[in-house]
Amino acid sequence: IFQDPYSSLNPRMTVGSIVGEPLLVHKIAKGQEREERVRELLAAVGLKPDHMKRYPHEFSGGQRQRIGVARALALDPQLIVADEPVSALDVSIQAQVLNLMEGLQEEFGLTYLFVAHDLSVVKHISDRVAVMYLGKIVELAATEKLFGNPKHPYTEALMSAVPVPDPDYNVERILLEGDVPSPVNPPSGCYFHPRCRYAKDICKTEEPIYRDLGDEHFVKCHLAEELSLRPVVSE
Repeated sequence: IFQDPYSSLNPRMTVGSIVGEPLLVHKIAKGQEREERVRELLAAVGLKPDHMKRYPHEFSGGQRQRIGVARALALDPQLIVADEPVSALDVSIQAQVLNLMEGLQEEFGLTYLFVAHDLSVVKHISDRVAVMYLGKIVELAATEKLFGNPKHPYTEALMSAVPVPDPDYNVERILLEGDVPSPVNPPSGCYFHPRCRYAKDICKTEEPIYRDLGDEHFVKCHLAEELSLRPVVSE
């Protein structure tokens, strides 16, 4: 499922052709069988059968993303990779698409690899969260554990940007200094140390190993056990 529903659908193809294309490419169905499968897929994402003959420009952004979801479902996958699937949509439409994806996950037994930078969306949709910095996973844990007990300084900095609907909750926004290093020429030791306010000498010279702190909470930080990092307050 692609990020931009306005550019990920071929404007010269009908919705029926777009959703049914994987069935043709993989030689799974054609003719009447393919058409019937497309109708089922459109119904699964909340679109009408007569939408098959329309073109992408006739649909809103949310409807276009539903078409993209239907296409992703065409081959009965176990895993769907969703690359920022709601970032280009209005907030109200985001909720509709996320609820749709959750319903489809339950109905078809799907696993999502959900790429996102909006932490409120991440918290809503995810069972486990992996935080990446400079192309490497620096922390991986169950969603509630990661938001409630972060163990990597970069995760803490990200969490400090999450809005908390509590006027009495004062949070210090952690602003990372310096530029993001080039992944082609990364810094020595821990990649994050030039921007980390907790960095020590070992961080500058030795790359931390990726280890389990317990309960499948993995982190890549020399100081994970000794730091007390600020969590996100539950809504």
